[in-house]
Amino acid sequence: MSYQKAWLANYPESIAKTIEIPNKPLGQILKETTEKFPENNALSFYGRKISYKELSSLAFAFTSAIQQNQVQKGDRVAIMLPNCPQYVIAYYGILNAGGIVTQVNPMSVERELIHILNDSGAETMVVLDSLYPRVKSVQAQTPLKNIIVISLQPAGQDFAPDRSFESFLKEGNGNVVPVEFEPEHDVAVLQYTGGTTGRSKGAMLTHRNILANVIQCQEFFKHEMEFGKEKCLTVIPLFHVFGMTSCMNLSIYTGAESIMLPRFDLEEVLNTIKTEQPTTFPGVPTMYVALTNHPKAEEYGLNCIRTCNSGSAPMPVELLREFEGKTGAQILEGYGLSEASPTTHCNPPFAARKTGSVGIGVPSTEYKIVDLSTGTEEVPTGELGEVIIKGPQVMKGYWNMPEETANTLKDGWLYTGDIAKVDEDGYLYIVDRKKDMIIAGGFNIYPRDIEEVLYEHPSVQEAVVIGVPDPYRGETVKAYVVLKAGKTATEDEIIQYCRENLAAYKAPRNVEFREQLPKTGVGKILRRRLREEALKQ
Repeated sequence: MSYQKAWLANYPESIAKTIEIPNKPLGQILKETTEKFPENNALSFYGRKISYKELSSLAFAFTSAIQQNQVQKGDRVAIMLPNCPQYVIAYYGILNAGGIVTQVNPMSVERELIHILNDSGAETMVVLDSLYPRVKSVQAQTPLKNIIVISLQPAGQDFAPDRSFESFLKEGNGNVVPVEFEPEHDVAVLQYTGGTTGRSKGAMLTHRNILANVIQCQEFFKHEMEFGKEKCLTVIPLFHVFGMTSCMNLSIYTGAESIMLPRFDLEEVLNTIKTEQPTTFPGVPTMYVALTNHPKAEEYGLNCIRTCNSGSAPMPVELLREFEGKTGAQILEGYGLSEASPTTHCNPPFAARKTGSVGIGVPSTEYKIVDLSTGTEEVPTGELGEVIIKGPQVMKGYWNMPEETANTLKDGWLYTGDIAKVDEDGYLYIVDRKKDMIIAGGFNIYPRDIEEVLYEHPSVQEAVVIGVPDPYRGETVKAYVVLKAGKTATEDEIIQYCRENLAAYKAPRNVEFREQLPKTGVGKILRRRLREEALKQ
């Protein structure tokens, strides 16, 4: 059995336990919201407000333009942009033409660009002007034919013979050729994984997958949000699946205003909160670390935010308590992955929140914990294993990777690679990635156990733990620590603190202090890079 039955009791009668997914393409939600709230603000970007009516018109123009440029149903079109209105315009314009949005991290280097463009076969790309030289330098090694250039500055540069975004929109003929969709089968987005386990893979998310996840999230939070009334602080990158669903698509589905920032700049975020008064803020732990440690955070009116959804990485318990104590906002930690569009779990706003847990499954989501060795036997409640998931948000598979797809999708279940446990109420606790587990002297050590203790140390701002080679133990524990401003600590002090609060075999043997830790574009700490550095030493 799955744990779906265990958490059904946590749902009030007003929250659906399963949901119907309408048979329509994802792009339809913009059209429907525009009909309901044409004059409502859809986007806010540095003072510029774009209504739903204007956004819909611009997306229509983009659809017409790419169809005039021979983009057909199923063609891949890449977007390599920070958060900005053009991202949303291009995204929905591509979808409505039947194209497949290929998400590209703006921080991708040439080698990564070559892989994604060749793997996807994208012939058209929308790119920021400052990134244009990087794309142009690899164009000859890829299928790329058309490059549409965005400038966020009033005086954009001329990139002839490629086009500016504004000139490209004028290439449409004012008409859109209707496209026949099969939402359950047609891919809407290629969401490339971070490549932390090898070559980056394109998760095929269908129109139905993404629409299902949007509706699942709306149903889960329906008592916390009012259609046409909310404001979402959109600083999580839209190229990341968390930002795509929780900020962009959920906002459009509910008629919310998306307050867009292209990057996380602490002062800019605080001032935006103060002036724009967002009601929701999807974020990651590193963002909450920065906000919590700002000496005047309370003065910026953070209590306007009713709900902070934390995802993408585990939320240290001590950080959660400190943030909520300072701001009054509630953090609801959730869980998901690119292959699930991404949300599968969240702490419920309508039932008990369990600190350290990522909550219960969103509607229509089944999950269970299976043994780590075979992946076939369900383990008892409270015991560790791999969490596997089934639901309408689970991907179709990996683009052009049938073997990887077969290894990840088995009998309809998504094998996540995450080690977890479930309590008697069906709440899920993520312990670690299978690949992050440290085996030292025959003991299985989970980095998160140690990181939780490190975050409780009064001088520690950020911390991450990895396993490094050890000739006697096989691996040993190494901690990387960023200290709070004005605070001090020695390696011996940190190690002794861990020994006082952990079993001896878990305590770090080495501590390295850093000014900052390497992170992904969404703010997730890159263990992989630290491992690579450690192996070279």
